[in-house]
Amino acid sequence: MYRPGNFVFWGFMSSDAAFIMGLAIAALIGGRLVHFIYMSGKKKKLTRVYQDKHQDFDGILARYNPYYKSLDGAGRDRFLKRVLIFMEFKDFKYIDIEAEEKMPLLISSAAIQLTFGLESFLLDYFKTIYILKDNYRYGLYNVPFEGHVGDDGIYLSWSNFIREFADYSDGQNLGLHEMAHALTYVNFTVQDGRDTSFHDKFTDFSAVARPVFERMQAGETTVLDTYAATNYQEFWAVCVDTFFERPTPFKRQLPELYLSLCTLLNQDPLTPGKAGPIPEG
Repeated sequence: MYRPGNFVFWGFMSSDAAFIMGLAIAALIGGRLVHFIYMSGKKKKLTRVYQDKHQDFDGILARYNPYYKSLDGAGRDRFLKRVLIFMEFKDFKYIDIEAEEKMPLLISSAAIQLTFGLESFLLDYFKTIYILKDNYRYGLYNVPFEGHVGDDGIYLSWSNFIREFADYSDGQNLGLHEMAHALTYVNFTVQDGRDTSFHDKFTDFSAVARPVFERMQAGETTVLDTYAATNYQEFWAVCVDTFFERPTPFKRQLPELYLSLCTLLNQDPLTPGKAGPIPEG
């Protein structure tokens, strides 16, 4: 039955309904236009930064990030472009420390290293990254923190971040560790920035990882740092640390777990190109 004002088609709407619909459409178009202009401006800015700072940033990344240094020219180019995009969409706040150009660059590189094989790499939910000078106190905890991920952002102590990237063989890396926590947070807690492939494959990873975690909780020692037995969230982050910093002993001792991480992250640190389809076995 006809009810005034409820027609779906524009030509049969009442004048008030048509006016309201017109405003809604105008707002939608206007919003998309603003977004388009905003993103176009971002793209131009990123292109300019890439052209102006490419050589400087390449040198910094090659000096401090072994993963980046091992990439070929095309891989470095793709990596650096992702780093610049990540930096552009994050607000870096410095607490009791003077800002340096390399800080946001290297911190962003940790996020890109972890997500290099994924389609979604921005960790969109996290708008702010806090950089602190050294260990810090947080909340009611009695122990000092090196870094953590909270609802309000990602926190990293710079002294620990840079020290652990300098020692790239001990299986401990604060930047990768906290970005690993951030990655699962955006995929399973808030789902703002979710990567569909990572989200869907995590169950398969856990089918392999859980038994290893449970054995470690029971006292078994492995190539993974003992901190992995703290809880499953820390087990996941320690797996990431070891995957990138000690891939050879990781693959040798826990081959199924290593391969499951390769599949989950769509990359293998032991292959030249790092990211891409992972071969069987």
